[in-house]
Formats: sequence, structure tokens, C-alpha cells
Amino acid sequence: MRLLFVSHSLPPNGRPLANVGGMQRVALKLHESLAEKAADARAFSYTPLLLRSAWRTLHAKVPFFLANAGWKIRRAAQSDAVDLVLFSSMVTASLAVPLQGLLERHGVKTAAIVHGLDVTTPVPPYQWFVPKVFDALDAVLPVSRATRHACRERGARAHTLQVVPNGIDADRFRPPEDRLAERQALAQHTDASPPPTPPDGLLLCSVGRQVERKGTAWFIDAVMPRLPADVHYWVAGDGPQSPVIQDTIHRHDLAPRVRHLGRVPNDTLAALYRGADLFIMPNVPVENDMEGFGIVLLEAGQCGTPAIAARLEGIQDVLTEGVNGHLVPPEDPSAFANAIAQYRGQPRALGTAAKRARHHTTTHFGWGSVAETYLSVLRSVHADGRPASPVSESDPAPVPSP
Repeated sequence: MRLLFVSHSLPPNGRPLANVGGMQRVALKLHESLAEKAADARAFSYTPLLLRSAWRTLHAKVPFFLANAGWKIRRAAQSDAVDLVLFSSMVTASLAVPLQGLLERHGVKTAAIVHGLDVTTPVPPYQWFVPKVFDALDAVLPVSRATRHACRERGARAHTLQVVPNGIDADRFRPPEDRLAERQALAQHTDASPPPTPPDGLLLCSVGRQVERKGTAWFIDAVMPRLPADVHYWVAGDGPQSPVIQDTIHRHDLAPRVRHLGRVPNDTLAALYRGADLFIMPNVPVENDMEGFGIVLLEAGQCGTPAIAARLEGIQDVLTEGVNGHLVPPEDPSAFANAIAQYRGQPRALGTAAKRARHHTTTHFGWGSVAETYLSVLRSVHADGRPASPVSESDPAPVPSP
């Protein structure tokens, strides 16, 4: 199988924070994993077409990249140099529409990864175009059951759909050897000393681009006032909700117990994951803006930080209740408060939960396993024109084989 991978969402070389997000990390790690596996095996060849750009210049560069990628895909098909094209999102998959006839004549199959927002963006012309992209693809690979459902609602054919979960680099983060020491190390990365470890203090953290669906402002407003003064909450990431978050902190007089760190470098992010006791993902429903998966849950789990998250959308395919965290009803302050309270003053319970979260994450969501799942699905598409075993919406959350 000769595989061509097309992605517009990689950060510039040496500048990972210039374009960061779940979709970007998936594209980067899948590219690296496929390149590594192709180098070690003769079963398939691998050619990437990649746009590496900072977020602030991405939109200006994408049209030129798509035009160039379309021309290169056409040339590869005409010269019989490719068997299957894998698009990293619905943005690059748009090329399948104008190229559909040519690719079919030359026997080239197409597949696209779908993350969530790239299919639900509520712009009428875009929503008109999405079903045409689905019709042009041989396989649609949503990252979760929630994303699969969004694809079905927009016309994707059931026999083309196969859920393939996201993964995490096995070496991206290391677990803490001593959480107290990691907590103290946070002082070197921020302007404040974090609270002591349990039983004298509990540190919660959230990470992500601060948009409304992340629910950070809601959590500060509705849950933090219910928690004791020894429970602290630190938030990393910026976005349009940042002013609302700051206003909510001040309105409840929660500073310095609640801290909004803004965008942080990778070493600070690692220190936060390792120094926190619980990861919080309090997402709220927002029309046409879904959480397709939740890579940050895997990052926290890799650091042995169990999560408490809303039972919503793609989050449900990442968290297994009682294994790597807890799922609670969205927008339920009491449920969140009670889930957190069970670990307050319970260092032994936290330690056990941390080991479970770490083991589950590294066993099931390492990129080696996820890349093998992708290759298995793509080989089936190459051979039969469709995924091997489409997943029904009633099936349990899929996880890669350990």
C-alpha cells in the first residue's frame, strides 16, 4: 500500500506552541508514527504533504497549500504513485470533491479523519459542502462515537464510518516520582506557590483553549464556591473566554485559590499535570461546538492525574468510569463537588487512582497502538474500498489494542 498523508495543521519545526491543539497534536503524532512504521516495514510506503504554520498565519496559507496539494495528488494518481490518500481533517478532505472522478479512474482510495468542530462548524456554505465531502470519500474516520454521530447527521454513509480514537506519544510526559516535589517545582514555573499535597491541600487543574464549551467559567462560578478553602484550581490556556474567567474569579473573590495561568510553555504544562491531584474537564453543551475527543485527558492520565469530567460527547470515549477518572452529568455542580470531595484528605485513594489512570492511558492510547489501528483500517479500505468493521452508535467506546 502506497499511502499519501495530507495535513494542513502541523506547527512549525522547533515551535510546537505556535500552533497547538488537539487536532494539531493528532496530525503531528500520526505523521511521526506512520513515518517510523514505514521506515521499519516494507508493507507500505509513506509520503506526507504537510503545511507547517503558526496559528496566526495559518488561514492565509491554507488556500495556497490546498491548491498545491491538489496538484500533487493529481500528479501522483496519474503516474500511479499512490494507492490511498489519508486527509487529516475535513479541511484537507475538501480536495476529495474536485479530485473524486480522477481518483476513481485511477483506483486511488480516500479516507479522512474527522475531529468534531471540523464537521460541525455552523457556517451555512460550509454545512452545505460537508455532505459533498462525505460523498467523495471511501472512508470517514471519526475520533469518537460523538463525532461519528455528527457525521451521520450530515449525510455520511454508515458503511464508510469507522471510529479510531486518538492517541498520545508514549514519551510526551512522565509520571511524577514525588508529587510533593513536583508541586513545589510549580513555583519555579509560575509566580505563586501551589497548595501542599493531601491531606492538607488539593490541587485541581484544567488545560485547553478557553472557549465556552470547555466550561471553565461555569466550573469556577458554580462548583468552586461549594468546595473547601483547601481545594485550589489552576487553569492553563487562553482564548475568548479568558476575560469571563478572570471576572468570575474576582466576582467570587476566589483569588489566589483559583489561578488563570494563560498560555504556558510545555515544561510548565508538564509541571502542572504532575503537580495536580485531579484533572477537571467541566465541559458544557454548546450548539454546533462539540468536544470531539479530549487529548488533554490522555496527557493528564499519562502523568498519573485522574480526571473528573462531564459525561458529554467525545469525552465518554476517553474516560472509563472508575479506571482513569469519573464521568459526571454536565452542568451539575453537586455531582462535580461530590466527585472531588471523595479524594479530599485521601492521599491513598489518590495514589491508587493515579496508578490506574497511568496504566490505562499508556496501555490503550499510545500512538504505536493507535497507528496500527489506522493502518489496519486503511489496508481494508485499500483492499475492499471500505473500513473492515464499521462501528454502530450503540457499540461501547472503542480503544486501540494494547
